[in-house]
Amino acid sequence: MIQLQNVSKAFGENLVLKDLNLHVASGRILGLLGGNGAGKTTTLNLILGFLKPDSGTVSISGECAYIPENVALYPELTGLENLRAFTAYAGRDLSDAEASALLDRVGLAQEARNRRLGSYSKGMRQRIAIAIALARQVKVFLLDEPTTGLDPAAVQELARLLRQLAAEGAAILLTTHDLWHLSIDSDEVAILHRGTVVDHFEMTGQSVSQLSERYLRVK
Repeated sequence: MIQLQNVSKAFGENLVLKDLNLHVASGRILGLLGGNGAGKTTTLNLILGFLKPDSGTVSISGECAYIPENVALYPELTGLENLRAFTAYAGRDLSDAEASALLDRVGLAQEARNRRLGSYSKGMRQRIAIAIALARQVKVFLLDEPTTGLDPAAVQELARLLRQLAAEGAAILLTTHDLWHLSIDSDEVAILHRGTVVDHFEMTGQSVSQLSERYLRVK
């Protein structure tokens, strides 16, 4: 559902991506791991259409939802009001039952739904953003550093939600420095170094220490 084939991108003399190949299939979670300057942000911007590749092709099946490190919603509105507002912008009015079912699905507590978003934790804001994407029936998710600032319980809850989405056929690409999160969540990992995938492997059977060794080997 996400396909990058032989993609290169330069900014002036700076070659950021070189013959990059990535594929995320329906029902799969791919963790994109790389240090600062590896090309993760440029990759996301190409998928989102904010940039065009200098060569190669980028394709996505249907619409995608982008969930940045810091989700930008309306802080003065409640979680429920944000869900309704952003869904309405996409041309769909939710019934009370539909809105409630979506918030149940992403695990937002009942008591939080009518609180202003300004009082929400990062994890709660992420859940509203995912609920908005689900209301739009999106099947491609891009998450940028989703676990930064989350406590272990919130990381586990996010992993559970992403696994549920993948089981329902979503294709999920996430960028992160959190090796533990990758170990409990991703089906596969691609290590990006200087704009090229230098290691790509299934997570099955990989421990956090083994993942760390593979990552440090290319740094």
